[in-house]
Amino acid sequence: MLWLTGLSGAGKSTLSRVLQAALATERPVEILDGDEVRTYLSAGLGFSKEDRDTNVRRIGFVARLLARNGAAAVTAAISPYAETRNEVRSLAERDGVPFVEVFVSAPVAALAARDVKGLYRKALAGELTRFTGVSDPYEPPERPDVVVRTDVETIDESVETILEHLRARGLLRPGDARTAEERAS
Repeated sequence: MLWLTGLSGAGKSTLSRVLQAALATERPVEILDGDEVRTYLSAGLGFSKEDRDTNVRRIGFVARLLARNGAAAVTAAISPYAETRNEVRSLAERDGVPFVEVFVSAPVAALAARDVKGLYRKALAGELTRFTGVSDPYEPPERPDVVVRTDVETIDESVETILEHLRARGLLRPGDARTAEERAS
């Protein structure tokens, strides 16, 4: 179970899609994208701490089900609160599901600079409330399994960092994931 956490626009969804392609040679891979989950599984939830925690717990539950049944579950959700992420990790480990927390890191200034929707500009101007990392808290992982810096790394570099961690933990055999060159062809 790969748990990608980070601010809006940090690259979680993009990384999850590239990881899906890289890992698909070994087993089925399912992505649980935070935006899609909010639309289909968590419709009606708002952005209070309680609702955000409920959303993360739902994502964690579905990811555990997928992983217990042989699929690689890749989540791409802001998941702003450390306590809830740790709860999801504990439940996965209780079920014998390896949990890999990936902190997709990029500073707000870099995210604002590349934000095509203008959400950071609005949030920084106070026009958009409850925006994680600006007007609502985001608690970065204290001890993530992997850190990727999408403000200074390419997507392929970040993916390779994640794949190397999976290999080092014995969760991926050497040669099981497709390289960037293989994915491009």
